[in-house]
Amino acid sequence: MIDLNQLAEPGSAEEEILRRIDLARLPRHIAVIMDGNGRWAKARQLPRVEGHRAGIASVREIVETCARLEVPVATLYAFSVENWKRPRYEVATLMMLLKEYIRREINTLQENNIRFVPIGRLDGLDPSVQRELEWARKETSQNSGLRFQIALNYGGRAEIVDTVNRIIALLREKGLTDFRVDEEFFSNHLYTANTPDPDLLIRTSGELRISNFLLWQVAYAEIHVTRTLWPDFRRRHLFEAILDFQGRERRYGGIDESEREMFVEAGEMPIEE
Repeated sequence: MIDLNQLAEPGSAEEEILRRIDLARLPRHIAVIMDGNGRWAKARQLPRVEGHRAGIASVREIVETCARLEVPVATLYAFSVENWKRPRYEVATLMMLLKEYIRREINTLQENNIRFVPIGRLDGLDPSVQRELEWARKETSQNSGLRFQIALNYGGRAEIVDTVNRIIALLREKGLTDFRVDEEFFSNHLYTANTPDPDLLIRTSGELRISNFLLWQVAYAEIHVTRTLWPDFRRRHLFEAILDFQGRERRYGGIDESEREMFVEAGEMPIEE
C-alpha cells in the first residue's frame, strides 16, 4: 500500500499534484535523461563538477520516490559512451562521485528494498568503479522492490551492437545456423532483459532529443520534456511528469475504442495507423 504521507507534506503543492495522479495507472518503467548539470553550475559561476555534485540530491529523491510509489523499474542515464570526450578532470570527478554515492546510499537502498543494477559497457570503466558497482549489485540483489538501473558507459547504438554480437556468439556456441531472431528474443538479450520497456521517458533541461538512450526500448515511450535542470528536479517535477503521462492516449499504432465503434457502425474495417 502506497503511503501518501511519505510522498508529500499534507497541504503542500506536491500533495495537490499527487492526489490528481491515478496510483493504479503508474508507469511500469520510468527512464530519465539527467541533463543540465553543467548549465546549472555555469548559471551560478561554479565549476561544472559542482553541477554533477548537486545532481546527486536529485538522484536520491527521485529514486526514493519511485520506490515509494512502487514503480517497478527506473533507469537513469548517468554517463554515456560519448562522455569520455569531456575533460579528464570532469570524468574523474564523475567517477569519484559515483563511488561516493554508492557507499553513502547503500543503506538507503536496502531500507527502501531497492535493487541496484548497473547497465552499459561496464568493463570499460576503471576497475575501482567496477568493484563498487558489483559490490552494490550483489548487496541489493535480493531486494524485491524498485529495480534501479543506472546506465554507465552506455549508448543505445552500442547496446544494440553488443546484443547482436551476444546473440551471434550464443548461436555459434549452440551450433545453430537456421535460427530466426524475433523481437522478443532480441529484447531478452539487451542490457535491460526481463524488464518492461519504459512507459515514460523524462528529459530535463528542455532539450528535444533522446541522446542515444535506450533506442530499442523507448519505441513507444511517452516523452516528457521539462526545462528544469537536473539539479533542481525534485519530487514535484516527477509527479508532474507522471500526471502528463496519464493524460496521454496510448494507442501503440492502433485506434481508440470510440473511433473503432465509428468504423463498426459505418460498416468499415478500421485501418491501423
